[in-house]
Amino acid sequence: MELLKQRILTDGKPKKGRDDIIQVGSFLNHQLDVNLLNEIGKEFAKRFEDVGPIDKLITIETSGIAIASIASQYFGNVPVLFAKKTASSNMEDDVYETVVYSYTKGKEYTVRINKEFLHEGERVIVIDDFLAKGGAVMGLKDLIDQAGAELLGVGIVIEKGYQEGRPILEANKIRVESLASIESIKNGEITFR
Repeated sequence: MELLKQRILTDGKPKKGRDDIIQVGSFLNHQLDVNLLNEIGKEFAKRFEDVGPIDKLITIETSGIAIASIASQYFGNVPVLFAKKTASSNMEDDVYETVVYSYTKGKEYTVRINKEFLHEGERVIVIDDFLAKGGAVMGLKDLIDQAGAELLGVGIVIEKGYQEGRPILEANKIRVESLASIESIKNGEITFR
């Protein structure tokens, strides 16, 4: 998606001293550019139009929620379901649960989805902001499998193509649609695939 790539080049910043992290907080995961998110939503719907109707978009808190919510309007306003990283008193005890490792945060989270919101036979697409090592998506796949739902594919805004996320997902027969795939970040310069 050319518009997204240009925005990454204009406003994305490699983290100082790190050639593996890109900061896109000015438009994607801290401050949101709603016009850009609308275009991202349209592009995801276009890329997945061949799968037929879906029942839900699924993501993991926090950054994926806004992206999936705006994308939903292009998938017929299907519900957006997100896995929670923290247990809370207003969440039921009857949940699907798994552990995921966050590459960005450098720690494990137990994520959960209420069983009342994800059902056997539902057709779902996962939407998330980044794909690095595949931990979040594999965790969501585990929750989806526990429910007996069907994962039709994964929509990723920015893929870190220099990490092993895509090969892991593809080895698990998961369709991946990335809108921008970064080949490398070297000396502050971003190169796309």
